[in-house]
Amino acid sequence: MKEIGKIWMNGNLVPFKDAKVHVLTHALHYSTSIFEGIRCYNTPNGPAIFRLPEHVDRFFNSAKMYGMKIRYTKKQISDAIIKTVKTSKLKECYIRPLAYYGYGTMGLTPTLNKVDVSISCWEWKMGESKAGKVSGAKCKISKWIRIDSRSQPMQAKSAANYSNAALARVEALKNGYDEAIMLNYKGNIAEGSAENIFIVKNGMIKTPPLTADILDGITRNSVIRLIKSKKRKLVEKNITVNELLKADEVFMTGTAAEVKSVTKINKITIGNGKPGKITKELQKSFMDVVMGKNSKFLSWLRYI
Repeated sequence: MKEIGKIWMNGNLVPFKDAKVHVLTHALHYSTSIFEGIRCYNTPNGPAIFRLPEHVDRFFNSAKMYGMKIRYTKKQISDAIIKTVKTSKLKECYIRPLAYYGYGTMGLTPTLNKVDVSISCWEWKMGESKAGKVSGAKCKISKWIRIDSRSQPMQAKSAANYSNAALARVEALKNGYDEAIMLNYKGNIAEGSAENIFIVKNGMIKTPPLTADILDGITRNSVIRLIKSKKRKLVEKNITVNELLKADEVFMTGTAAEVKSVTKINKITIGNGKPGKITKELQKSFMDVVMGKNSKFLSWLRYI
């Protein structure tokens, strides 16, 4: 990672090398942190952060679900994100707000410690998201089950949830795949390790509902809005493994992945083994939106 610009920590911009926490920071031991992943795109009209208010809203909602009291307002966090990106002088970057229980008292109970907040950004070029867009990604259905929402709030973007996702991702990579697909406790499709899932069958697009123990992805929501704007058929409904494997097309969505085609699951080829027509159409439509080429969705861009 290139150390460019500075990192915002509790109201101050500090150099990358000085953005440190104590080894006894509570979140490091007990995963008591929540975060966001946001993209800034280099559009023809200048750098623009994609759906900033929605990301900040989810950041605060995640904190609320974990009983974390962030000592800043949404406006202060939004302004700090913009300030951090501007300071980096990067035209394209990935932005990571993080709220975590800090150093103070050790032990399982987190509430004795203050909630610290940091905002980092690093270089992330559009070319780094091309995996799964040209040839399609190879995915493995993971042996690891997605955490049940009765165990942890899966609508929160918390570090604790991603230890589960990391197990699935590493398992997939070790077996020669690009990504994992996780099932929920009912045996239905939940999501990838860091992406939501959509399938296409006979022109109908399906995606698991939020009740399937998935994150309410902002890219997922954006793609759903795009699909509806095109008057295409879409339903949010539980998807079985059989439906997934027999789909004409499968694609995933996420901040890093954007819209990623899946052409093989386990050893089964999806469709004709190439990114499908609807997937490619949505890939282009999504890129038009983030590049400011679709006037209908210009409000999703915060130019800086």
